[in-house]
Amino acid sequence: MVNRMAKYSRQDILDLIEEEDIEFIRLQFTDIDGNLKNMATTIDQIDKILDGKCKFDCVAIDGFRGEGYEELFLVPDLDTFVIFPWRPQNGKVARFICDVKKPDGTPFEGDSRYILKRTLDQAEKMGFTLDVAVKNEFFLFDLDENGQPTNCTSEKGGYFDIGPTDCGENTRRDMVLYLADMGIVVESSYHSDEAAQHALDMRYVNALKTADDIVTTRLVVRTVARRHGVHGTFMPKPVENVKGSGAHYTFSLCRDGKNIFSDKEDALGVSREGYQFMAGILRHITGMTLVNNPIVNSYKRLVPGYLAPVSVGWSSTNSSPLIRLTSIGGDGARIVLRSPDGASNPYLVIASCLAAGLAGIREGLEPPASMDVMPEGEMTEEKLPRTLHEAVSQFKKDTFLQKVLGEHISKHLIFSRDTDWNEYCRQVTMWEKNRYLGTV
Repeated sequence: MVNRMAKYSRQDILDLIEEEDIEFIRLQFTDIDGNLKNMATTIDQIDKILDGKCKFDCVAIDGFRGEGYEELFLVPDLDTFVIFPWRPQNGKVARFICDVKKPDGTPFEGDSRYILKRTLDQAEKMGFTLDVAVKNEFFLFDLDENGQPTNCTSEKGGYFDIGPTDCGENTRRDMVLYLADMGIVVESSYHSDEAAQHALDMRYVNALKTADDIVTTRLVVRTVARRHGVHGTFMPKPVENVKGSGAHYTFSLCRDGKNIFSDKEDALGVSREGYQFMAGILRHITGMTLVNNPIVNSYKRLVPGYLAPVSVGWSSTNSSPLIRLTSIGGDGARIVLRSPDGASNPYLVIASCLAAGLAGIREGLEPPASMDVMPEGEMTEEKLPRTLHEAVSQFKKDTFLQKVLGEHISKHLIFSRDTDWNEYCRQVTMWEKNRYLGTV
């Protein structure tokens, strides 16, 4: 599954552990909601680790309960071995990202990393590989007197500001340096549009590494933020009346190392396969929104007036559509999806987009007219879901996406998001009290 050249052998790992004086190993994995989990052990257990014999109580992980077993096994991907650069230099701490297996050795259907690997295998059978780049946005907020996170800041920075207006430049620098030590290249880091909002633009790499890098980046951002006395959050809309934070995914599909989205003969520099891939995503985007925007707060970002997409459409010139086509620069034509946010599970986002895009190529789909050329008054009426409840309803209708993600994950998404929505609806917000208490 996912045929690629191995970076490390078993012996390489053993040699590195001895050479680097590593004492602790963290076995990391991602739950269905995209949260990074782990358990730690000492190097005394390294043979057990490398043999994939480390087990954990899956009942303790939301959505991981299975029938006929109460434990699952963590099988390390040796190529994800890195040393935590912020930990002690004596008795160092390293980590593996792990695949989750059932007791009989078969993949666990609730392992989102497995879902992405399975989808990448399907792409390989069609002769394709997928490269992905991501723009991660996040806020750095103050902590209160008890060390708890707030959504407050005294910073006043805006796009591309520098210190001292940008109070987070030293924090971002440490994030970038730590990520580089862990083999993750950040092409650029900068202050984003709102006060205390920041961005890290990650380099194009293969899709599986991108997903691994995203969950690692979230860990590094939060860890470094705490070391600098602030709180890092990827919450899509932590403050009202300001722009939210997104996670913009940029896709290139390759055959024999060549970007097949590019066509110099096309007016936009985009190939027929590129348009078809985009059309496949557009066909399934309303159902996919539950994956891309999985929490109640996600939909506070997807509202008019804040540069986040609200309509189903694409553009090559507008910077704020749902999908932007671009062929500027040396990477060839790319498809940029702007709706996902940092609350999403990157393995499921990429798997869903890839599967939908491949279906678009197989079926020869044509995208709708570009938003650039549609006459005034004839813009698309199709909108992204406005609430989590609507997103669940759209996902339930999309049997294709449910097949891509599998029954286990699909059922969890529907049940857990319905539960979140019902709990949210029971709340009486301060806005409602201020709006109605004295007038109704």
